Amino acid sequence: MPYVELSVYLFKYMFMAKYIVSILLILIFAAACSKSTNPIPMNTNTAKKYTILGLGDSYTFGQNVDTSERYLSQLYRQLIAQKYEVQYPKIIARTGWRTDDLMKNIATIGDNNKYDFVFLLIGVNNEYQGYSPESYRSEFINCLDTALSFASGVADHVFVVSIPDYSVTKFKNRLAVPNDISRRIDAYNTINKEEAGKRKVNYIEITADSRLAYNDDSLIASDGLHPSGKMYSNWVNKILPLIVKKMQ
Repeated sequence: MPYVELSVYLFKYMFMAKYIVSILLILIFAAACSKSTNPIPMNTNTAKKYTILGLGDSYTFGQNVDTSERYLSQLYRQLIAQKYEVQYPKIIARTGWRTDDLMKNIATIGDNNKYDFVFLLIGVNNEYQGYSPESYRSEFINCLDTALSFASGVADHVFVVSIPDYSVTKFKNRLAVPNDISRRIDAYNTINKEEAGKRKVNYIEITADSRLAYNDDSLIASDGLHPSGKMYSNWVNKILPLIVKKMQ
């Protein structure tokens, strides 16, 4: 082979070899970058800003406690502390509301928003005003179906909270338990638990916790009737693990 042709031949292959080596080096560098020995952990808790709605009466409104001590306000702070992105809960609740009052006010407000999690606690005023368990059932079903609608029909994101027993408070001179009030509240709670089960929504039993107030004044607000922030925190201790599990 002539010398000139041999030189050209060698030059071409040397150029190709350098080109191949360059490509290999680029690929090795890219692979090294993609396998960091100290990867930065992803904070999966901040992927979504969750919304919460509370429906009910004085127990959701937080009668005679600061708004920061409401059970949903405390739940909000606990979730924020765990780095979950949560909007401050919306509350549709007032002291004295029965099931029908709640439904009327929901209709008046005309809230068409959807919420990630919905809480429903209603019925103590139906019992206090002497409404029958049968009428409570039919109206509670309406409330529960409305709660499901607010939650876009996702049953696992709806929480029914049982009715507390106010007969153990100073307001009722700490009547002996069990008594007529306690029995009626148990009957109401049997109903709301049954209806919650039919729709496969979450059920939070706090009635037993409320009865601890019989021997513990710190669980009752200054009016001698409604729960204190301390009692609400006991409720949150039950709710928090359940809602966190659904957010993960």
